[in-house]
Amino acid sequence: MLDIKAILEYLPHRYPFLLIDRVIEFEAKKRIVAIKNVTINEPFFTGHFPGNPVMPGVLIIEALAQAGGVLCLASMGVKKHSLVYLMGLDKVKFRAPVTPGDQLRLEVCALRTHQRGWKMGAQAFVGSNLVAEGMILARAGGDQPETSSVESAACCDIEQ
Repeated sequence: MLDIKAILEYLPHRYPFLLIDRVIEFEAKKRIVAIKNVTINEPFFTGHFPGNPVMPGVLIIEALAQAGGVLCLASMGVKKHSLVYLMGLDKVKFRAPVTPGDQLRLEVCALRTHQRGWKMGAQAFVGSNLVAEGMILARAGGDQPETSSVESAACCDIEQ
């Protein structure tokens, strides 16, 4: 439903920190399903781990958080210059490694929303295998200044 150009309208993240490639399902204030194609060209594979590349778990969670950020902002009808801040994670578990050639399916469901706060359930799959899951607490923040750099916004993704 959303290609990379549309995703870039919602998220301030840019290469190498943008971790979703497309949105394939979206239901406002309820659910989003996004895709991350994992390739050997990812910069983190150089050091994690040489000879046995594995996607870092924190980046899997970041990809889920970015999908949740799109869910929040798209549900609120907000695009450019808005941010979603990560406020907390609960019950995060990693079930299996993610390696080059895998396609991550990122499923995020809104469990509770109020004002600008969101509580979301998140699961990452490779095929039918659950590879990570957890709860994301996020908060839709204020506007991002027109002149802000990508570096200053890169740490901002989801919140409650």
